[in-house]
Amino acid sequence: MIRIKDFCYWYPGQDQPALDGIDLEIPEGQFCGVVGPNGAGKSTLCYALSGFAPHFFHGTWEGELQVGKRDVPRSTLGELAGEIGLVFQNSFNQISGARFTVREEIAFGLENLGLKRKEIERRVEETLALIDLEALAERSPFALSGGQQQRVAIASILAMQPKLLVLDEPTSQLDPRGTQEVFKILDKLAGRGGTTVVLVEHKLEWLAAFADRVITFSQGRIVLDGSAKKILADEKLLKLGVGQTQFTQAAAAVQKKKFIPRSRPLPVTLKQAQKFFE
Repeated sequence: MIRIKDFCYWYPGQDQPALDGIDLEIPEGQFCGVVGPNGAGKSTLCYALSGFAPHFFHGTWEGELQVGKRDVPRSTLGELAGEIGLVFQNSFNQISGARFTVREEIAFGLENLGLKRKEIERRVEETLALIDLEALAERSPFALSGGQQQRVAIASILAMQPKLLVLDEPTSQLDPRGTQEVFKILDKLAGRGGTTVVLVEHKLEWLAAFADRVITFSQGRIVLDGSAKKILADEKLLKLGVGQTQFTQAAAAVQKKKFIPRSRPLPVTLKQAQKFFE
């Protein structure tokens, strides 16, 4: 699905690359989490995958970046819009403001693609059901809670049926309930096997519970890559300033006191922690 080889990207006027020699492959249908300290290159990865870098932010690049059969840096944003969806950190940056209801907002992108009316109506209804927005369909997007608005932003992208969904910290402004809503939706999408999900996120407990894989960035490079269970238990995350889940930290503290053998793998989820302390 995603194939990146020796890819570098420089923002305009910058001497140091924001992405520096990235090699990465992500298969179709995988739920992939991305973590790292501020300035590590996580958001730039999102922009590169969606074509916003270089087409919107400009700058220079080298290497290869393919999504499916699409050469992303050499394709226009118009060509990418129907295949790759990007959800921003703040839903206010994504909701158009050009439509009065949730239903109309979801249809807005499809109208711009020039789809036929019946096809637009079908996709909107399917997406409303998928994201559990049917009860809010006739309300204004700006009258919703933060979690609901983020669901609308995601729905607007999903209605375009992208093969790849890229999200840049979509839960950073959400409470635990709103965060749970977003993760359940992403889990459902990736579980269906038709949508590849790449999610930049700081809430490690949620990544531990839902992500198949976690990639760690530092200074524009990939420094750790593997299963969520393996990477989120790695103590290197502490040195990088990423941290660990509360379950991992508690278990590590107990092991340090020698109450539990160090040979026992550290947990990253609540369920794993319960077994760890049995």
